[in-house]
Amino acid sequence: MTSSMLFNVTAIAYMISMIVFFAFLASKNKTVGLVGSLTAYAGLAVHTVAIGLRWKESYDMGVGHAPMSNLYESIVFFSWTIVLLFAYIDIKYKYRIIGAFVVPFALLGMTWAQLGMNTGIEPLVPALQSNWLLYHVITCFLGYAAFAVACGISIMYLIKVALEANGSTAQAGGLMSMFPPLKVLDDLNYRAIMIGFPLLTLGIITGAAWANYAWGTYWSWDPKETWSLIVWFVYAAFLHARFTRGWVGKRAAWLSVIGFAATIFCYLGVNLFLSGLHSYGGGAK
Repeated sequence: MTSSMLFNVTAIAYMISMIVFFAFLASKNKTVGLVGSLTAYAGLAVHTVAIGLRWKESYDMGVGHAPMSNLYESIVFFSWTIVLLFAYIDIKYKYRIIGAFVVPFALLGMTWAQLGMNTGIEPLVPALQSNWLLYHVITCFLGYAAFAVACGISIMYLIKVALEANGSTAQAGGLMSMFPPLKVLDDLNYRAIMIGFPLLTLGIITGAAWANYAWGTYWSWDPKETWSLIVWFVYAAFLHARFTRGWVGKRAAWLSVIGFAATIFCYLGVNLFLSGLHSYGGGAK
């Protein structure tokens, strides 16, 4: 059994989980929702084993590094962090329907990684041969995952608000009855960002330390660094507006969605469309 095979199993588990969550949304059957969560947890367990196995495979090949060094490995790890954060929120708050809006992000990442990328294990370039790689990637991607969860919750909020504004609020037993109350969705959005923002801050700090180790400077206004700062300012604005201006509801939800779009561009767009000091990493950040 190879890590690639287990990653394929993981993608299948997330696909089944997503389908079951959609069935939960349609049927409103709590048992169906539980199956969706358990399937996601099973996928997460296989995913964890697969990451550990790929790490072992790199040592068996004489390469020996954490599986977070290229675009394929980083997307696989990103998907893992998304489901990990979903599992935390699912267990803590018991709103399983959130899985229908969060698990698809993980499935999309795993599908793209498995079908469209080079899955080979390669030696690290000199600049990546540092423990800062591990610290930086873990903190950044946990932050990104929290923002993905916040985005999914914000989409739920905006859907519910739009239906209510059109006079389509579901009667008892209707579709929208499956959604948490608007106040709860707004609060969960805020809580997810409060998890992600300090992690992103740590990611930027560890990235600066890593840059100093690799290139002798903490900050060089590389496109990746610039966009990381833009993402940080978007979420800082979210928190500032909430604390000082009382921004909640639709404005907060839209800002959360915009922030995640900026996050995805920082992570993927910069590496795929712009060139800079981080180009060698193929999306490791």
